[in-house]
Amino acid sequence: MEDDDQQKATDLVQELVLRLVSQNPQTPNLDPNSPAFLKTLRYAFRILSSRLTPSVSPDATAIAESLKRRLATQGKSSDALAFADLYTKFASKTGPGSVNNKWALVYLLKIVSDDRKSAINGLDSSVLLPNLGIGDGFFRGGEAKKKDCNNGVLLVRKDPENSRDEAFRKYAVLVKDENEVNEEVLVRDVLYACQGIDGKSVKFNSEIDGYAVQDSVKVPRATRVMVRMLSELGWLFRKVKTFITESMDRFPAEEVGTVGQAFCAALQDELSDYYKLLAVLEAQAMNPIPLVSESASSSSYLSLRRLSVWFAEPMVKMRLMAVLVDKCKVLRGGAMAGAIHLHAQHGDPLVHDFMMSLLRCVCSPLFEMVRSWVLEGELEDTFGEFFVVGQPVKVDLLWREGYKLHPAMLPSFISPSLAQRILRTGKSINFLRVCCDDHGWADAASEAAAASGTTTRRGGLGYGETDALEHLVIEAAKRIDKHLLDVLYKRYKFKEHCLAIKRYLLLGQGDFVQYLMDIVGPKLSEPANNISSFELAGFLEAAIRASNAQYDDRDMLDRLRVKMMPHGSGDRGWDVFSLEYEARVPLDTVFTESVLSKYLRVFNFLWKLKRVEHALIGIWKTMKPNCITSNSFVKLQTSVKLQLLSALRRCQVLWNEMNHFVTNFQYYIMFEVLEVSWSNFSKEMEAAKDLDDLLAAHEKYLNAIVGKSLLGEQSQTIRQSLFVLFELILRFRSHADRLYEGIYELQIRSKESGREKNKLEEPVSWISEGRKGLTQRAGEFLQSMSKDMDSIAKEYTSSLDGFLSLLPLQQSVDLKFLFFRLDFTEFYSRLHSKG
Repeated sequence: MEDDDQQKATDLVQELVLRLVSQNPQTPNLDPNSPAFLKTLRYAFRILSSRLTPSVSPDATAIAESLKRRLATQGKSSDALAFADLYTKFASKTGPGSVNNKWALVYLLKIVSDDRKSAINGLDSSVLLPNLGIGDGFFRGGEAKKKDCNNGVLLVRKDPENSRDEAFRKYAVLVKDENEVNEEVLVRDVLYACQGIDGKSVKFNSEIDGYAVQDSVKVPRATRVMVRMLSELGWLFRKVKTFITESMDRFPAEEVGTVGQAFCAALQDELSDYYKLLAVLEAQAMNPIPLVSESASSSSYLSLRRLSVWFAEPMVKMRLMAVLVDKCKVLRGGAMAGAIHLHAQHGDPLVHDFMMSLLRCVCSPLFEMVRSWVLEGELEDTFGEFFVVGQPVKVDLLWREGYKLHPAMLPSFISPSLAQRILRTGKSINFLRVCCDDHGWADAASEAAAASGTTTRRGGLGYGETDALEHLVIEAAKRIDKHLLDVLYKRYKFKEHCLAIKRYLLLGQGDFVQYLMDIVGPKLSEPANNISSFELAGFLEAAIRASNAQYDDRDMLDRLRVKMMPHGSGDRGWDVFSLEYEARVPLDTVFTESVLSKYLRVFNFLWKLKRVEHALIGIWKTMKPNCITSNSFVKLQTSVKLQLLSALRRCQVLWNEMNHFVTNFQYYIMFEVLEVSWSNFSKEMEAAKDLDDLLAAHEKYLNAIVGKSLLGEQSQTIRQSLFVLFELILRFRSHADRLYEGIYELQIRSKESGREKNKLEEPVSWISEGRKGLTQRAGEFLQSMSKDMDSIAKEYTSSLDGFLSLLPLQQSVDLKFLFFRLDFTEFYSRLHSKG
């Protein structure tokens, strides 16, 4: 019966092949016994007897696209278009008479095509169409068919001892003998290890610091290595999880902070996605792993190799998180954000996107601190994480010392220049609020937020928006700094106060200074212990009322006060008298104690210079030609008269030299130093854009005055030489006064020489000895005064020569021009060369 069925099937196949071949135009009348027909029939049986087990998923569209691309790459574009058109028609047909399993038909045609090409190229085609069981004798006759029927297709299918199935069974037995546990158990243990949990066979080994298959479990070395590689994810997970737990247990400790808390929250979010993946994998692990010889009942089973594919992306993320955890253990705040930012500079899109997502969460508290500081002036930094640090100080030190940058907390994605601008913007708001009692900054901050396109609400800024942050800071700084300067200039009259200091402390108000010098001069000549500051304050008020100073703002005049310097027992009033200007909030930010001390040094220097000038003017008033000196020449002997004329001439020449020096030096101070410095300061004050610029301009102005006035540390030598000259001029004043007092007394005594009644009243006077004694005493007095004048002149010339020799050595160009003014006739240069 079986033979009849086999013969019937063979005949049907032969008839089918004959009909198909007859429809070919090239072989219309092919003989069934011809070699070509038998070859075609044999090939048909070979196809029917082959085991076609595809290694790809059943996707008709994919295989059609593959065939179309193959034809196109081979240069057969027209064939590719024809195939695409035929396949479209073939795939669109549905219903009765259509092919249901379209993918299988297309795959069969592809295999047949590949097999024909292999036969043409002389390759072994059994690879594509294996298990052919038909020999050539099957087509030689009935006897041959019966004889060779053992090689037929039906025998292959009926063979209970199929070698392929037997080989798979032997392989399954071999695998079972080599593995004490099956792969499903290992997969589940690996999934447990990836959650930090020990499984039956895979446990944490402290010696190797990782998860591995226990040594007592018998598995192949390759399996053991793969399990170790996959379990690395569990070791990384354990490190990250431990860091999160420890950090959150320590919160709210200062070493964790809000940025550290945000970092832990970001890591926890990533671990939540990781947990979801493990849940999916655990569900797939419940499906059994099919043998190679079996077809899987479900494609969602999980093997170790499939697990390695699933773990590729989580492994990259977990390794990166572990690296960040190690890096950030000892960091906090801005330093932590900066360290994480450095790892975001990566070319891998996966790593870059992951780090961007992580940094948005981590930097959220930091950007909120920046927003609050720039727009509200609030330092919301409980744990010291911000790169701006505040400290309690006095009101006058709020701007200079109240807030500083903390470089260690400055993240690398914020430049130092931007950080300085952020610092200054917040300081400006606090200065306006605390020192100026002004709230107009709020409107300026709102305008800045609107101009930059951001919002004043929380969460308006985030990581990756550095340009938006910089734009916001620039707009806020521009508006708030402008408002701050407007408040200082208009409400607190900063410019007017600077001008008042120039007028009174720098002696720019000439009539006031001259009148004050005249009325306090006699009092300041007394010992300092005998002078009352209240009396001097009265003199100051009198000088104000008697000069144009009375028309200045009363608030500024009330700030001008007399200050008595610390003094000893031998000091005079000239040594301790000074003026001071009271700087109140917020001007004391500019006029600090150190600044006012510099102004005090400049005032004392200028006051000493004015005293010297005043002394020379007093000498001139005394020594100008008048009736006293002219009448003194009448009754004197010729020798005494010559001595008197010599002394007077010596005094006049010395006064001219001193006056030349003092006049030119005072011109240098008042115009080359004070006026030029004030002009430059006024220009810089107008160009200032913020309070720092204003402070820098004022500091430059004051330093220029101190430096050019020979009050700096580098000018100590020449300053001492200058003060020696001042002392010599004051000594000259006292000697000149003595000389003219003596001449005046000589005139009086000459008129009274005949009055005997006065002899007893003045026993030590020149008159008591008669005219001869008067002439002798006058000669001795004039000789003594001439010696003193010569001594002063010699010291003055020597000191002046030393002073002039030091001027060219000074750094300031203006001092070199002062040397030119003092020696424009080269008199002192020639004198120095002769000496």
